[in-house]
Amino acid sequence: MIKNIKFVFVIIVSIFLTVFLTTIVSYQLFQKEVFSGLSSFAEILEELDVMEQMKESKFVNPEDELRITWISEHGSVLYDSYADEMVLNNHGDRPEILQAVREGEGSCVRRSQTMGESIFFYARKREDGSVIRIAKEAGSIWKVYGRTLPVTLLTAVLLTGVFMFFFERIRSQHQETLKNAKLRQEFAANVSHELKTPLTSISGYAELIANGMASKKEGRHFAGEIHANAQRLLTLINDILRLSELDDPSGQSLSFESVDVYEVAVRCMDMMKPVAKRHHVSLSLHGSPLYIHADRGLLEELLYNLCDNAVRYNKKGGHVWIAVTDRLMVRDDGIGIPKKHQKNVFQRFYRVDKSRSKKTGGTGLGLAIVKHIAQVHNAVITLESDEGMGTIICVKFPK
Repeated sequence: MIKNIKFVFVIIVSIFLTVFLTTIVSYQLFQKEVFSGLSSFAEILEELDVMEQMKESKFVNPEDELRITWISEHGSVLYDSYADEMVLNNHGDRPEILQAVREGEGSCVRRSQTMGESIFFYARKREDGSVIRIAKEAGSIWKVYGRTLPVTLLTAVLLTGVFMFFFERIRSQHQETLKNAKLRQEFAANVSHELKTPLTSISGYAELIANGMASKKEGRHFAGEIHANAQRLLTLINDILRLSELDDPSGQSLSFESVDVYEVAVRCMDMMKPVAKRHHVSLSLHGSPLYIHADRGLLEELLYNLCDNAVRYNKKGGHVWIAVTDRLMVRDDGIGIPKKHQKNVFQRFYRVDKSRSKKTGGTGLGLAIVKHIAQVHNAVITLESDEGMGTIICVKFPK
């Protein structure tokens, strides 16, 4: 009994520590995302060079929006979207301003006397020596932790009573719960990060258009950027929903039948030809009929994702070969995958080259979807690749 009580005590302490540390990590991730968004917005303002226009038009943001401040190289406030710059003190000694003057950009979190709340500040130095500062209101970590504390206390009390009666069983369940919570947290953090970029761009461009700060030519460009980012957002959301469906095969309406992999490959190649042409990549198919017991829709999705990756991560004038023998093989002579990344490429949101993925429109979920479809069919996936030489992915289906 004493041993059990000690174990329960350890579990309770572990729960509190886990919640506390998770809160800290989540808050740090939140800070990182906020500063990234503020940086993107400041970059847009700097590129468009609209600070003079905002000052002259006395543009004012609502209190629940971003606060924009323009500070001279001597620290005096030239413009502020929240308060009258004439009544504001010299900002030259503010930490984020000092850092921006020294390093080109600066950031900090502190309580603002003007706004009366904990504020995220991001500052960027301009070529003329002045500084653009963007501020956003946010709660402190203690507010975040305070909201979780009552739930944590209640959970600890309930778990204590249960542990006294179901010792080993509950301990294993608790370990599984922690594991799933970590996976959900990682997935949520990844989803938030992936959604942030297109949403920040859409919001920034739309706000500039709405406030009449764009010329007719710039307006068309901004509208194009908004459309492109909206399409990327839709693609990402569709892939996330698809993965959620694949995570729970029991909830899907699967129809297994005898399917010819070669016939599916022919249809896939026809569908991929326009995409390959845009990327200046040639496609070829050879092999013979291969009948397997599969869901036709999922098999088409698997092959499409493999071919789409092979085309997108290829080079101009490259090739993609599809072969159907006793297995399905997709080979390309594209950029290849470095050895250190190969074991991770089937993970969700994993990208070898994030900048290239952004240019090609990749979501980082294609190979994760392939992996799940293969698991549904009890198939085995193998990958061979050399950096700069290309990649071969084989899918071996059970007989």
